[in-house]
Amino acid sequence: MARNLALVVIDTQLGMFETPGVPPVPDGERLLQSIEGLIERARGADVTVVHVQHAGGPGHPLEKGTDGWRIHPRVAPLDGELVVEKETPDSFLNTTLREELESRGIGRLILAGMQTEYCVDTTCRRAFSLGYDVTLAADAHGTWDDAALSAGQIVAHHNEVMGNGFAEVVPSGEISFREPVEA
Repeated sequence: MARNLALVVIDTQLGMFETPGVPPVPDGERLLQSIEGLIERARGADVTVVHVQHAGGPGHPLEKGTDGWRIHPRVAPLDGELVVEKETPDSFLNTTLREELESRGIGRLILAGMQTEYCVDTTCRRAFSLGYDVTLAADAHGTWDDAALSAGQIVAHHNEVMGNGFAEVVPSGEISFREPVEA
């Protein structure tokens, strides 16, 4: 039996792309284009789009109610699209995400968004553990350089790790939003 599909877009908020004093996300324009393309294709295929929005505490770049907390206008939800607020890297922990997906019969997830080594990684692993079929959009998640690795190395490393058991890792342009044909 085919399992309904959803695109889950994690933490694509203004604070991730436009925070004064914080370096821009490497390849941020390309990242936004990839996520925009996924959202456009999902909407065109009548696939559920879920926007996960991190609510940071006081002083955090994603502090709830601030400009940084708002979802980037290029990938913002349309009226009626699901927005799930979270306070941890796990999009399922203490949120309504699982219940919302279950109520729609969704068992297949495509993941994209920010930040590769935190919220994308944690949500991908958790989704797998909960029994979802997961696809990670290889070029539609991003992060910043850290002391040891470049952002590109972090993304490549997570694509490799997630692809070894947690998710199918596929370039965004190759992701199909059609349900698989059952034999």
